Amino acid sequence: MDKTETALEAARRMRVEDASPVDAGAQVVRKLPEVTLAFWIMKIAATTLGETAGDLFSQTLGLGYFLTTVALFLLFAITLVVQLASRRYNPLLYWLVILSTSMAGTTMSDFMNRDASVKYLAPGTSSLGWGPQGLGLGYPAGAAILVSILIAIFIGWRLTGMTFAIRDIVTFRAEALFWSAILVSNTLGTSMGDFLSDSSGLGYAGGALLISGALVVLLALMRVPVVPNVLLFWFAFVLTRPLGATAGDFLTKPVAKGGLDLGTAGSSAVLLAILGALMVSAHVRERRTTLTASVTREAGGR
Repeated sequence: MDKTETALEAARRMRVEDASPVDAGAQVVRKLPEVTLAFWIMKIAATTLGETAGDLFSQTLGLGYFLTTVALFLLFAITLVVQLASRRYNPLLYWLVILSTSMAGTTMSDFMNRDASVKYLAPGTSSLGWGPQGLGLGYPAGAAILVSILIAIFIGWRLTGMTFAIRDIVTFRAEALFWSAILVSNTLGTSMGDFLSDSSGLGYAGGALLISGALVVLLALMRVPVVPNVLLFWFAFVLTRPLGATAGDFLTKPVAKGGLDLGTAGSSAVLLAILGALMVSAHVRERRTTLTASVTREAGGR
């Protein structure tokens, strides 16, 4: 039995076991997108915007890591509730949740790993906002904690017997686990990206090139039959976050530090426009696909 048949069989079992009595006879509707090249382009755009927007609120606007983390986590919670309550896949809503996890993950990582020392402040900023401005755990300790949490989520997910394949996640429980993993992976990815940019000696461009090379290796492994594509997906999903973090820092940080010094506000505005255009395009494609499928079903039923 090939990978596709195994995934479909697991999805069918999960749908029966996890469906409520009300939904048992209903048609299962897809809630998450197909994984295509456009998906990965939008993921990188969203994670890069998450980095620049998170830094815009916490550093440039001086709100600080604590207040920004609280505000962005509430934003994530609101978008997540709407996404979980939706009845079908909506590209605009899905990518809003991805963006909110990227922004919240940026400041959550900063709050865990950094402290209030001047080296973490934006140029011209002497202090940050109200509240504690970081736990000062450092990148290795912060990453170890986040890796442990992510592993625990996947172990719990595995014990439920539900699939890890994004295209087969069609129930509330599976989607809740999916978004929990996304939030933690985006926070972990920020820690990895900041470590590569700030502490490894590679710099922003060097860090981005290293992660890009790792993604190319994952792409090559897709042709190796013994390596599960689901495993490669989750590795790639985690790694695109530090790619976005290093790319965001490269755009916004001063030239003296190896960046382009475009600023968090300007970079965020451009990235938001790009992501918005991609989201609208995905929404239009999804509506066309839904309409075509509806017409085909009606024609087949005549």
